[in-house]
Amino acid sequence: MPEKSESAHRFHSRLGCSTISFRHQPLPHALDTIAGLGFDEIDLGALPGVCDHVPFVLDEDAVRDVSATVAASGIRVRSVNGDIGDLNMPLDAAGRAARDRHLAMLVELSATTGADALVLPCGALDHDPVADLDTDLTAVATELDRAAEVAARHGVALWTESLHFFRLCFDIDRAQKLADRLGENVGIVMDFSHIVASGGDPADFVDRFGPRIRHVHIRDAVPGNINLSVGNGQVDFATGLKSLANAGYPGHFALELETRDVTHDERPAATAAAGTLISALI
Repeated sequence: MPEKSESAHRFHSRLGCSTISFRHQPLPHALDTIAGLGFDEIDLGALPGVCDHVPFVLDEDAVRDVSATVAASGIRVRSVNGDIGDLNMPLDAAGRAARDRHLAMLVELSATTGADALVLPCGALDHDPVADLDTDLTAVATELDRAAEVAARHGVALWTESLHFFRLCFDIDRAQKLADRLGENVGIVMDFSHIVASGGDPADFVDRFGPRIRHVHIRDAVPGNINLSVGNGQVDFATGLKSLANAGYPGHFALELETRDVTHDERPAATAAAGTLISALI
């Protein structure tokens, strides 16, 4: 288990760090970096093409290897951030079988690492629906409800990042339409950067979805750009976090710093600065 240095930053107990923040590092190195900064928990990135800390071909051996690596780090896993394909895309029998296998492995990974939840997206990486918006939103909700049933059998919750600037539900109105279709067993992940990038207001998001919010991602943004370090964008974290507190939000937060305004060498210091700032506001 890596030791935290004497100079390691200490952050609010409800604030963790996604491994996506250090996606350029192999998983063992990323975990060492996060632990060395003083974080006690992570979101584990399992998004092919975004974060390769979990192999694209996820089988029993891969689940065992990743789980052992995480266990050796001594860091708690809050959630596994995964993807099982475009949930608004119709499937043939082979496609259904492949999706079910991938879901089963992600649920097993979540359970084996002790994660609270598996997080899945809100549709394809495209704002345009495959059929029409109502049909696509119903398909996404049906797939998420189905995944929630699978996860629940293994003691794992199912959450969705219901507003994602690059996906089908790219703004707050579509996030609302998706939430209206979801069963009560699917929780919502709030991401400050995606809300602001889409032109939305985090306080409005809390007003609409507060009781359903299960987890919160932290990153800065300006309209049209989610890839900014905390403090370099237009997100009003103080007001947004106060809105969450006023709504009685009991959950945790994760720095998901998929940023492009710092070098990799600067990234640990930027993460520590973000952790200090957000800890003071929680």
